[in-house]
Amino acid sequence: MQDDTGPQGPDEADAGTALAPTAALTSPENPWPLALLSKNLKAYIDRAPAAWVEGQIIELNRRANASYITLRDVDAEISLSLTVWGTVMNRLELPLERGARVVAHIKPDFWMKTGRLSMQTRDIRPVGLGDLLARIERLRQALTAEGLFSTARKRRLPLLPGRIGLITGRNSDAMKDVMRNAALRWPAVEFEVREVAVQGVNAVAEVTRALAALDAMPEVDVIVIARGGGSLEDLLPFSNEDLIRAVAAAQTPVVSAIGHEADRPLLDEVADLRASTPTDAAKRIVPDIGEELARISAARSQLRRIMELTLGRESERLRHIRSRPVLSAPETMLATRADDISRLRDRAFSAMRAEVRRDADRIAYLRAQVLALSPQKTLDRGYAVVQLGDGSVVREAAAVNPGTPLRIRVAAGELGATATDPRPQD
Repeated sequence: MQDDTGPQGPDEADAGTALAPTAALTSPENPWPLALLSKNLKAYIDRAPAAWVEGQIIELNRRANASYITLRDVDAEISLSLTVWGTVMNRLELPLERGARVVAHIKPDFWMKTGRLSMQTRDIRPVGLGDLLARIERLRQALTAEGLFSTARKRRLPLLPGRIGLITGRNSDAMKDVMRNAALRWPAVEFEVREVAVQGVNAVAEVTRALAALDAMPEVDVIVIARGGGSLEDLLPFSNEDLIRAVAAAQTPVVSAIGHEADRPLLDEVADLRASTPTDAAKRIVPDIGEELARISAARSQLRRIMELTLGRESERLRHIRSRPVLSAPETMLATRADDISRLRDRAFSAMRAEVRRDADRIAYLRAQVLALSPQKTLDRGYAVVQLGDGSVVREAAAVNPGTPLRIRVAAGELGATATDPRPQD
């Protein structure tokens, strides 16, 4: 930090001491005078621009010419003391009260004599209901344009969650409503409860941490964020952008059960399911055991009726099939086939016998022809066959020399002879 006019004052110049040009170069042997540090601090702070801030009044002390206000951030445990002069307070139409939400135009001021930093308030304005609604609406439009409220992003809730994560106020009626009504509908339901602040400056941080913790538990199938009704200011944490983005990033389905039917914080838009009340949330996250038993009974009755109709229809079909002649007297079909087989067998035998007879006649005829042409038949008519000793047949008399032994074959037997007088044919 360095003074615009230089680190030396008149006294330092008279003493002839060379002071460090910046605060970082000071040392125990060459320190700055306290006045120089204060002057540099004031010069530095005076250059800081004024800024508009928003917060909630937690302390308000009125004096004759000035009021002292402690302003706390609406989402964090950070406070700041403001000094508001009477001229600024007199411009207000209505006096400020503790708990009011305001925006203030402040400028830091450093009082050199005492080294005290104060926030001088140049203007202060209460934040009305219309301003809050307009701010929420602008945020709604921005998040809608990003697609955070799209129905395509919303996940279906499980039919019967094994364990339900519940984020709610400490010992609140909303917690009791959710747990009691859920147990009435499904007695075996289990909860993983996180009790947090559901309004005030700690609400957003605590709800976000609880959401992250439950989302990291694999046994938690659905997360319910529940709170009873309240004013718009009380429900503002559930329209906080950080919380909305945390819910959008969660992997576990989230149910919003904030306030009453008319309350619509932005959490309702980003949640996978909006319940109008905590009681409605209990009815929508678990089924009713009585209704489920009734459905099972109705399904069993319908199944039994369908089975009886099917069995009756199939029994009728069997009776109809059994009444047919082929099934009422199945031996008729066998007897008919046996008759067909006998008839075909007889026809086969008859055809074979006829063929055998025809072939026997044909063989007899051929045999007769063969016999008729046989040399034996010729011999039977009185002819004889003359053969030489070697068995060759004598066809010409000139071929036989006198004295040649001959064999003469007649119809019955043979005779031996000797050629005596061969006579050739003229």
